[in-house]
Formats: sequence, C-alpha cells, structure tokens
Amino acid sequence: MITSDPHNLDNDGSLADQGTAALPDIPILCIDCKQEFIWTSGERSFFQQKGLVNAPKRCKPCKKAKNDRVEAALAAADGQRQKVAVRVECASCGRETTVPFYPSQGRPVLCRECFRK
Repeated sequence: MITSDPHNLDNDGSLADQGTAALPDIPILCIDCKQEFIWTSGERSFFQQKGLVNAPKRCKPCKKAKNDRVEAALAAADGQRQKVAVRVECASCGRETTVPFYPSQGRPVLCRECFRK
C-alpha cells in the first residue's frame, strides 16, 4: 500500500507519486473566482499520465476566460482586434456586469448605470 498526504499533493502543490492506486476527488479553491471546484479522479489520472506535476489553479470557466484573454492579447499583438466581454464587479454598487476591455489593476470599473451618474 502506498501512502501519501490526504490529497495526494506534496507540500509544494505538485502531485505526489501514487502509482496505480485510485485517486480520490479533491476540492480546490480557484485563484480567480475564489469558488471551490472538484478535481476529479479522472482528471487527476489524466494529469499523471501526461506527466503534469501541478494541480490546476482555476476552475473550468475561469480557465476558459484566461485562455480567451491570452488569445485576444496575442491577436491584438498581430494587429487583429477581437471583441471581449470581461465580467467585473461595479466599484460603486457592487453589481456584476461586463465591460469590453480588460480593467487595469487598481482602477475602479463602473457598471453602465453608475457610469452615467
């Protein structure tokens, strides 16, 4: 029997080697939306088979949003413009809204109604 920590992760967040034993599902906190998501046994097996050593940091919707941002940035660097819709929280009323740009860190973003005020 192979033993490791309860989540099969080393202290640095990488996968511990567990061999062929079944991998349990584990909850992970997304670094973007701060919501918990489940890293399933099948996903963990896939990571292990591909030699990936770090656990995912983002849930699937946040990973897709990140990939879309990277793709838009690469397209912009090539001179192509892409429409983007970024979900943000209004700095004035706290309502969730979308904006057609990537907000600068430290600058407030307002929803349409608060912007008009």
